[in-house]
Amino acid sequence: MSERKPKNIFHQGPIPATFIAESIQKHSTQTGIGGHSIFLGQVRADVGENGKVKAIDFTAFEEMAIEKMHSIREDIFSKYPITCMHVHHSLGEVLAGEICLFVFTSSAHRKEAMEACNEIVERLKAELPIWGREILEDDSHRWKVNK
Repeated sequence: MSERKPKNIFHQGPIPATFIAESIQKHSTQTGIGGHSIFLGQVRADVGENGKVKAIDFTAFEEMAIEKMHSIREDIFSKYPITCMHVHHSLGEVLAGEICLFVFTSSAHRKEAMEACNEIVERLKAELPIWGREILEDDSHRWKVNK
């Protein structure tokens, strides 16, 4: 394992477009980077038998999730020749249409950045203790199940 310390991945509420744009802009001085890959997770207004989703209220075992994300981060850095990795996940209520997950990877070449980004998204959805309570238009709720 490296000397990197665990980073807090959590952001209260939706992730603003300005934050995403600023994150990308900060990398313009790193001229060894040739490719970035970005995944943005957006709350979807799913319609089910009980109604339409208007928001998701995200909760987590934060300390455990941060430690697990650190482990995933170390695995990804050892597997792919990436330069940068940034992961931000919302906590609290995020309305349909708003961004709740921002994953950003960079490397000298696009393929590695894209593969690393995809693996991060799949692993955090499967391995992190984060839950979403879907709030329906009538203010009832159901627990989100990742597919």
